[in-house]
Amino acid sequence: MYSGRTGENIDMIYWIEGEYIREAVKEINNFMRDWRTGQVIGIDTRTIDIMAAAHNLMDTREPYMLLSGYRSPQTNAMLRSRSSGVAKNSLHMKGQAADLRLKSRSVNQMFSAAQSCRAGGVGKYSGSNFVHMDCGVVRTWGR
Repeated sequence: MYSGRTGENIDMIYWIEGEYIREAVKEINNFMRDWRTGQVIGIDTRTIDIMAAAHNLMDTREPYMLLSGYRSPQTNAMLRSRSSGVAKNSLHMKGQAADLRLKSRSVNQMFSAAQSCRAGGVGKYSGSNFVHMDCGVVRTWGR
């Protein structure tokens, strides 16, 4: 994973033989924090798994650019006031969603990879060049 905001780059193993590595998940939680408020919560490991599975399907070594992971209610409300595309009860506020981008893959390629996991919600935001992945109900949206 990569965050364009801070220049952080994470390339780690977070799961081995059926067990999550506590320290690696803690680093991921920090990485996916609400960068506007600095708040950190536990990111749902199902979301991390979906991100990892989709990434593996795309056969790339390029890390994701993380646009949005956890969002505090304050951050979500601020974003919602600026865009109709932000859900009032966004899964970002539960640590269950991520908005991601890859330079080497199109939005359609990322969307297809995430959708093929059949493990949560996948949104395509072609105009903004990112894909939303979450561990909620299996569903898709976007153009």
